[in-house]
Parts: sequence; structure tokens; C-alpha cells
Amino acid sequence: MPFRFLIKSLLLPPGILFLLLLLAWWLRRSRPRLAAGCFALSLGGLWLMSLPIAVQTAAHALEQTPALKADEWATLAQHADAIVILGAGRERGDPAWGGEDQPTGVALERVRYAARLAKASGLPVLTSGGLHYGTPPSEAYIMAASLKDDFGVQARWQEGASRTTWENAQMSADILKPLGIKRVVVVTQAWHMPRSRWSFEQAGFEVVSAPVGFLGVDNARPWGGWLPEVKSLWQSGQLLNEAAGAVGYRLFY
Repeated sequence: MPFRFLIKSLLLPPGILFLLLLLAWWLRRSRPRLAAGCFALSLGGLWLMSLPIAVQTAAHALEQTPALKADEWATLAQHADAIVILGAGRERGDPAWGGEDQPTGVALERVRYAARLAKASGLPVLTSGGLHYGTPPSEAYIMAASLKDDFGVQARWQEGASRTTWENAQMSADILKPLGIKRVVVVTQAWHMPRSRWSFEQAGFEVVSAPVGFLGVDNARPWGGWLPEVKSLWQSGQLLNEAAGAVGYRLFY
């Protein structure tokens, strides 16, 4: 896992862009034209990733599944037997919470939406997500705790061993399919949904997609989103990671 994390950090932006900057510095005397090209590519990549309009455009291409309509929430039990929330990391040891790990903002967004769906439909909930860098508690436990304490919904199952979206699906299947559950509502970010849906279908589920956190909507920024901002760098990184993951899954699974 640490080696996989290292490779991903170096080969995907912004890591690869910083490597290009280092390469440009290294080649500045021996190969000045190549160095200039590496510098321009790196600087241009960082600038593009920092633009809200670039995030909006890229997300729109990934977010292929429309949101559920509010009047569909109550009827979900007609089409599915359980709700599955996919993990999205954790925040370590927040003093405001007595030093206990907490869901990330993205994970909390998924938990909140799943709680609304569960209350409206009456469907049971499974939280899915393993140990973050190998140390407890699991993402599944943290989400289940937030689901109960913050939203008053009890998670019936916790899948706390998975490390990837593919493992989310396979290990959720190990829990749910012996119980006869083959139809699930999958809750995750809109840009993550295509890969998630595919993974759960490969695990033998019928999937009702419940995407949340759309980024491909009007960015509502001054100048139409053509001014750089820090938040967009992180969002662009997530989108690029998702695009690479979608290609990798189709090649290797």
C-alpha cells in the first residue's frame, strides 16, 4: 500500500508536474530547449488545475449519472435492498472531538445524503471502507459513528477491510450476498460513481446510483472561474485520479 501510494503520488498531478519542474532545472544547461518545454508543461498544468472552470468542465465529463430526484427517495425500497456508503478517508485525531478520528468533508457529505435516503426509504445501511494507512479505526466505523451520532441512523453492517473501490464492492458482496441482498443503492461522489457502479456490477449487484457532491455545475466564481484558486487544485487532483482509476480498472480487473 505505501509503494502504491508513492507511485500514484509521483505519476499523477501535481506530483508529476513537480517532477517536470525538477527535470527542467536539471536540464537547464545541457538541454535548454527541453528544459523550457518541461517548465512550460509543468507551469501550464498547475495553472490549468487551479482554475474552477477547468474543474467544472472535467467533472461534467465524468459525472455521467444524474442525481436522484427527491420524490424517488421514498420508493428506493422498490428497487434495492440496502444502501452502501463508500469510504472517503478520515481526518486524524481532531482535538475538537476529543482526539478521535473524524470523516473527511467528502465522507461526511456521503453520510449525510445516505442518512436522508435511509430515513426516506427505510432501507438498511452498510458502510464500506478499511483502515487508513493500516491503523484503526476503519473508515466504515467512523462513518457508522457519524451516521448514528449526527443523523440518528444505525448502520446495520460495517465492511472495514477494503482499501480501494474494487475492494469496496467485493467485500460488500461478501457481507450482503449471503443474506440474499443483490440490489444496492451506492452512495458516493458524482465523479466517482461510474467506476463505483461498474465495480459493484462486476461484484454481481444490481445498482441504483445515488451520486452526491457534483462538481460539474456552474462554478459561480468571479470572472467565470478563470482565476486560479487553491481549492481547485485539490479538486482537479481528485478528478485526474478518478480518470486514471477508471482506465486502470478496465485494464486490470
